[in-house]
Formats: sequence, structure tokens, C-alpha cells
Amino acid sequence: MGLESYFDNFARRDWQETDPDGTVRMAIVGIGGFSRNRALPAIDTADYCETSVLVTGSPDSSAEIADEFDVDTLLSYEEFLDGRATDAYDAVYIATPNATHGQYATAAAEFGKHVICEKPLETTVQDAREVIDACEDAGVTLMTAYRLQFEPSIRRTRELITDGVIGDVVQIHAGFSNPLLEHAGADTWRLDPDLAGGGVLVDLGVYPLNTIRFLLDCDPTVVTACTYSVDEAFADVDEHVAFQLEFPGAVTASCTASYNAHAASGLRAVGTDGMVSVSSPFGGVVPHDIYVECGDVGMEYRGAPSDEVIEEFDYFGYCVLTGTDPEPDGVDSLRDIVTVDSTYEAAESGVSVEIPYIR
Repeated sequence: MGLESYFDNFARRDWQETDPDGTVRMAIVGIGGFSRNRALPAIDTADYCETSVLVTGSPDSSAEIADEFDVDTLLSYEEFLDGRATDAYDAVYIATPNATHGQYATAAAEFGKHVICEKPLETTVQDAREVIDACEDAGVTLMTAYRLQFEPSIRRTRELITDGVIGDVVQIHAGFSNPLLEHAGADTWRLDPDLAGGGVLVDLGVYPLNTIRFLLDCDPTVVTACTYSVDEAFADVDEHVAFQLEFPGAVTASCTASYNAHAASGLRAVGTDGMVSVSSPFGGVVPHDIYVECGDVGMEYRGAPSDEVIEEFDYFGYCVLTGTDPEPDGVDSLRDIVTVDSTYEAAESGVSVEIPYIR
């Protein structure tokens, strides 16, 4: 199969087999900047989801947002946890600070509602496992919002790797930096280790981590790492991180992330017979720029960007409507949490740490 075949119908939804009827009514729990600027517009555009409830700490001051997106029901967090208006939604999208994810996810499961939760599922392995168990016991869909898994450039890269186009993968290099304090105040919850569960590793470093696991379809076994905090604003959390992962089959992945560097991201996989490079994969609306080398043949694809948040919500809605198990489920996030814990341990100890495999 020629390289050009991977670029035909580049943005195809290879996960979709049918066109189900209906939509999933969503309660948005937490309407901070990402929900307002990305999630709500994406759901508004998506085919299989619609917003019917907003859950916020300030219902009175959120009326304008409700009007903008034609949402009839506004709830406080307490009202949501008390089970108010459960007949107004079928599923929840949780976008609150990390350490609060579990209480809203388990409450939703108890109400019989499906759950899509921002990463990480929770800040500890035990708390994440409780979310998974609650959703399994209730028989509801649980998906972690790893939107990169639905970005066409990443999906085409996985196909190239799976099909052996670049031979056996030997090395992957990935990095993501974004200057946090240019977009958030010094009082942001992301600088509170109790709420965030960590610093830049938890927030940005998990994008390279989860994407590489997705591309290789396996989990790392060993990690070596270092973290730095130079600016006083990041005294309580990691400002910069670098970590190297070892995967089965003698594959290594070198990853970096920073809260205090020029906004940039990149991903490159090098194999025995070629390489594939994705331009700016982790920055939001991703340009469809891929360069592939296979032997002495090289090909570049450049296309209009797509919004992976729309893809993510349509995938979630599709899974709920068709009874399909989502690929980025709760266990997917759990394994990232385990790897993050091991990475912090490696950074603190200065030695390589074996990563336990969690089922």
C-alpha cells in the first residue's frame, strides 16, 4: 500500500460504523475557560451530543452562558450532587479541578448517567479505581477525555506504525510547552498540588504520555525522570519535566513538558525503515501536517485543521448511543496515573523506576 493511501480521506472517522439516531443530552459540570471556549461550542456543533444542563458554582452569573448555548437548566454543584434535575440529562462531562473529578463522576454513575471526564480521572490510583468501579457497577459508559486519540493526524500516525510502514519503532520524541501564567492567574488551581495532583507532568506531560501509549498500543515498563521548578510561582508544583519511558520491544520514548516556556509541541516516531513527524499535535486545534519517510521516499501531507474536541464528543455520543465501549476508558487513565506516580518517584529518587501494570 502506497504512502498516499494513508492521506486519502484524511479526516475519516474510522471508529464509526453506523449513523445512530438521537443525541446524548449532556450536563456540563464546571464551566471554566475550556468548557466555555472549547467544549460547549464543540458540543453545539457535534452530531451526537447536545448540552441540556450547566453545573456551576455561580448559577446566577452563568445565565448569559446558558442563553448563548440555549441551555434551560442551571444547577449549583450542591444541587447536582443532591440529584436535582436528573431527568434533564443523560450523561455528564466533568471539567472541574482534578481532585474533584471523582465525587461528580461517582454521583453521576449513581444517578445512572454516562460519564466523560477530563484527564486525569482522579489524582490517586485508589480514587480513580473507585470511579471505574462505580461506573461498572451502574452499567454506564465511562470515557476519559483524551481528545488526541480522535485527532486525524494521530490516528493516521497510528495506522502508519501499526502497518509497519516505518519498520519497527525504535524511538519516539515528544514535547509540549505552554506558558501557564500567560493564560491563568497566580491563584489558578493548577498551582495547588492538592487540587491538581501535581504540576506540568499531570497537566501537559500526560499528552505525550497517553498519545505514545495510544500509538504503540502498549504500556511503558520503566521510567527515568527529572523535574525542575525555577520560578517562585511554581514552588509547589513541577514547572518543567523531562522523562524517558521504556516500552516492550526495546522502544524508548523521550518526553518533555513545561509550564514556563514558549508555546510549542511536536511528536516524531523513528523506526528501522523510516520516520513520521506530526507538527504541533498537542496545542488544541491541530494542523494536519505530517511528514513521512519510508526508505528513500518522503511524503508530506498538509490539510485544514480539525477540532479534536468535536471529534471527541461525537465519539462519546456514538459510544453511548450504540453501546460501544470507548477506547480511552477509565483504565486508560488509571494506567497514566500509575505512570505519573512512577515518574515522580523516579524524579525524586534519581534512579529508574519500574512501572507496575494495572488491569
